[in-house]
Parts: sequence; structure tokens; C-alpha cells
Amino acid sequence: MATDTESRHGMWSSRWLFILAAAGSAVGLGNIWKFPYLAGENGGGAFVLLYLVCIAFVGVPIMMAEVLLGREGRQSPINTMRQLTRQHNRSALWVLIGWAGVVAGFLILSYYVVIAGWSLFYIGQMASGALEGATGAQADALFNDFLADPWQMIMWQTIFMVLTVYIISRGVVKGIETAIRWFMPTLFVLLFVLLGYAVTSDGWAQGVDFMFGLDFASLDGNSVLVALGQAFFTLSLGMGAMMAYGAYVPNSAPIGSTVVIIALLDTVVAVAAGLVIFPIVFANGLETGQGPGLMFVTIPLAFGQMPLGIVFGTIFFVLVSFAAITSAISISEPALAYLVEEYNAKRSRVAISLGVICWVLGIGTVLSFNHWADVHIVGNMTYFDFVDYVSQNIMLPLGGMFIALFAGWALPKTVIGAQLGIDDGWLSVLWKIVCGIVAPVAVLIVFLGVLFG
Repeated sequence: MATDTESRHGMWSSRWLFILAAAGSAVGLGNIWKFPYLAGENGGGAFVLLYLVCIAFVGVPIMMAEVLLGREGRQSPINTMRQLTRQHNRSALWVLIGWAGVVAGFLILSYYVVIAGWSLFYIGQMASGALEGATGAQADALFNDFLADPWQMIMWQTIFMVLTVYIISRGVVKGIETAIRWFMPTLFVLLFVLLGYAVTSDGWAQGVDFMFGLDFASLDGNSVLVALGQAFFTLSLGMGAMMAYGAYVPNSAPIGSTVVIIALLDTVVAVAAGLVIFPIVFANGLETGQGPGLMFVTIPLAFGQMPLGIVFGTIFFVLVSFAAITSAISISEPALAYLVEEYNAKRSRVAISLGVICWVLGIGTVLSFNHWADVHIVGNMTYFDFVDYVSQNIMLPLGGMFIALFAGWALPKTVIGAQLGIDDGWLSVLWKIVCGIVAPVAVLIVFLGVLFG
């Protein structure tokens, strides 16, 4: 039976507040920064289709599994898994799911706040007119000079970290909900203002063709892993965020339809971000496969060449910053909730302590772009490359796979039925097939395929 207790950390005021919060977690740099450049590097439309398949058949069932586990346990991911394994006489090794998610999320947050700091820097650059009429060389030089200056990067990293800590320290209702109520509607308005701007650009037709034209020859085994990793990253799966947020969901909220709405919102934002960026890229004769610099070199350059580009460029980076803060909040929550529970500590003190540790870890990412650029952890991977690859392409998919297996096979039917509102009929069988077989097997096949070449 689903528990009727409430989380000690608070509860979402309504189902729609949870949808906005979870969508805020999902909609972040993964959609606006990472998805467009990954699509650009992997051929466009074929990668988008592959990504959508990963969302539908892997992302949605695993998100449902995470949310139902969180709501059943009503605690942090670690303590939720600890409680469920004891309650249902399962191996204590399943608790590693909680630990792995918290660690992966914390590693991601350590570099996430650094990249998010870049977006804050570019708000000022665009608003000041520093990029108005800039040439490609000038836009590239601005970005490279910024990356070469660790102190400036640390300053913006610190500002973003302080904002995140302030919001999460205020709790679920006063902090997270209040921020979400303002940030998410504003984010959607800004995005669709920019989308309307892109529609009028000369590169709109090319951008649409690139986003939706299918060139399967551009895909390889690594593209599949990247698409799967991006699905996990953008939906905040495998890092405990959805399990933590699920603990605050009212029992009256239907998990299945709620998760589908969240996934749809996330996908719409990712595709819309691509449709904002690529028409601007094509209209200015720029390259799609720019990698991480796509948003911080190509896009500022394009806006700097356009009528009213400074205004819309500033709006674009405000949008990026809003998206980043909503995701950073959710990634912080699993570790914060666990420490509050474990040590009965004040939320504000835990938030500050975690923020300091995360900030220190993030210095490694800062230095990866300047003083440590030639320091390789494994192969040609810098510290940032290594943390990003291990957390997103290994820890998140494997964590998600074991979450699906636990929810599909280790939990009693009565728990699944109570949480998802399904009986022993065909929906129960479908859940078992998709969550217990299709999702984990898909993750395992892709993971092993890439691991062994």
C-alpha cells in the first residue's frame, strides 16, 4: 500500500506545481545548451528521432519508476531505498541505487554551476552591446579570453552557486516552489518569443530541415549512447532528483499522466531550442557542429549581426540562466534531503555546506579550460570531460537501469498498483514489460555495445 504520510521536507501544493518543478528540473542546460550542439554534431534529424525514442521507451518508464519509489518512501533517495529494501525483504545492495544517484547528481552539479555561470556572464556581454557587429574572430576571442581567465569564471560560478543555495535553503514551499512559480512561466514565454523571432529569419527552412531531415548515415554506436545519456541528463534520471521530488508528490496525483506531461514539456523545450538556434546558425552561414561553443560563440555572434539582436540575445541568455537555476535546484535536493534526515540538521546549514563542497569540486572544471587544459585523467579527457562522461554516460544510465529493475521486479504488485493506479490486467503486464524488460535491456545493450566497441 502507498504510504499516506507526508515528507518531513514539505509537500508540493498541487500536482501542477510538481509538474512545473519536475519540468524545471528537466528543462535546463541539457535542453538549451547541450541538446542543440549534440544534434549538430550527430547529423540533426536522425539524432533527434533517436533521442525521442530514448525518451519514450526508456526515459518515461524510468521516470515513472523514480517518482513512484520516491512517493512510496517519502524520504531522500538513499533512505527511501533503505526503507523499501527492509520493508519488502530485498537485498541491502539495492540501497546503492540511492547512493549512486546522489553521487552522480553531485558530480554533475559541480560542473553544471560553472557552465551556468557562463550564461550569467553573457547576459552582461549581450546587454552591454559588446558583441554588436562583432566578427567571428572577435566572438571567438571573447569566449576564449573568458575561459582563459579562471578568476572571472570562478566569480560567475560563485554567483550562480550562491543563488542556488539561497533558494534550496528556504525549503520546498518557500524556496523551490516560489522560484518555480516565477521562473518556469517566464522561461516558456522567453523561449517562444525567441522561436517567433527565429521563424522570421532567413535560415528558418534550413533549420527545420536540419532538425527533422533524417540522415541515418550520420549515426554510429556512440550516437546511440549520447542520445541515451542526453535523455537521462535532460530528464534528470538516475541522479535521485525525480525520486526526491517524487517524495513530495500528493497521493492524489496520477503518476503516469503526470510523467508523460513532464516528458512532453521537456521534449518541446529541447526541440524548440533547436528551432531557435539552428535557423540563426544557417541564416549567418555558420557551422552546426560547433560543439559546446555553439551557444557561447556561434549564437552571440549571430545575435550581434541582427537587427534588435542585442535585445533578443540578452533575452536568450536570461532564458538559459532561468533554465539552469531550476535544474540546479533539483540536482541539489537528493544530497541535501539525505543529510537533513541523517543528522537532523537545519536545512540552511546543510545547503551552505553542500554549496561550498560543490563549489570546490567545480574549480576542477574551471581549471580544465585553462591551467589544466593539458592535464588528462583518462586518454584525452580533461577533468571536466572525465566527470561529464562518467556521470552522464555511465552512472546515470546504469543507475536508471537498476531503478527500472527494482521497480519492475523487486516491488510487490500491490505497491505498483497503488502508486500507478493499475490493477492486475493488461496495464500491469505492459508496465512489467516496459519497465522491467524493455528499458533496462535497452540501456544494457547500448552500454555494452559502446563499451566493447
